[in-house]
Amino acid sequence: MRLFAAERFVLGFITILFVIDTVLIAVKGIRVDYAGYLLCGSMGAGVFILGQFYRKSGRDLRIAAALIAGGLFILFTLVASVFNYMFLPVAFPAIDHVLFRVDAAFGYSWMGIVTWAATHPWIGTILFFVYATSLPQLLVIVITLGFTGKARMLHHFLVMGVLGAFANIVFWIFFPTFGPSAYVQLPQWVSQAIPLAVDDTYGEELNRLITEGVSYLTPKNVLGLIGFPSFHIFMAAMSVWFAPRHRLVIAVILPLNLLMLPAVLVQGGHHLSDIFGGLVAFVIVCAASSRLLNWLSAKERSGEAAAVPAQVFAAE
Repeated sequence: MRLFAAERFVLGFITILFVIDTVLIAVKGIRVDYAGYLLCGSMGAGVFILGQFYRKSGRDLRIAAALIAGGLFILFTLVASVFNYMFLPVAFPAIDHVLFRVDAAFGYSWMGIVTWAATHPWIGTILFFVYATSLPQLLVIVITLGFTGKARMLHHFLVMGVLGAFANIVFWIFFPTFGPSAYVQLPQWVSQAIPLAVDDTYGEELNRLITEGVSYLTPKNVLGLIGFPSFHIFMAAMSVWFAPRHRLVIAVILPLNLLMLPAVLVQGGHHLSDIFGGLVAFVIVCAASSRLLNWLSAKERSGEAAAVPAQVFAAE
């Protein structure tokens, strides 16, 4: 298997999370939609293996990089979402009450902003579709960086995404938050006026998971559990940061992710402080992942340099 250091790091992370998921599922006695997860896992593994084929054959290294990164991205998303669910019901008290007080200090009300969007249905509908673009945007960035040969940025993107998601989950384990939707009941007319990604039904399911935990896992019905910091904002910042600096790309990516700010509030059921938390998390993880990537790359180069004399000695 021919992988760069950053790719091996991500694959190793995926493997560790997979093992932890498997053990915890067995210990907790959780029923699993094996067919559903096998299908999703096969898609990710298939894309990854196809990338390996392209790299080993030397047919197109750019396509290989994009496919390998895309496969790793899909597989990590799968195991990380299961890992998040393994810590239900929550073991520590939720800190939403603190974030509600912060919201109040800034004059922010989730009920207020959602009902406002519902009185302007075209705004609420646009924000619904904007909110749904987060993961597709990241996949587009992966493909674009791979096909344009920007290997360093692609590897930084992968490592940052893995570290960011894992850090979010670990923080949430000890300081769980679920957002206003788990505590606030919206008027019925709101959901009739605009489509909502996070509605009363979503909030009710969150409350059930908080107290009862998960008894059946399926990729068909995975909820976003983490309120603070907002990972949607983290992903939006990643899209802007890693998007190719082409005028046409920026003209689409930048406005789309500026709209992600109100979309996360209206459609994501978030506290106002979740936005700031997501941005702070992005800055910290971006710097940390860059340092880690430098270390991985230096280690890889030193390994290659050490291998050259050994190969010469073996040939003699």
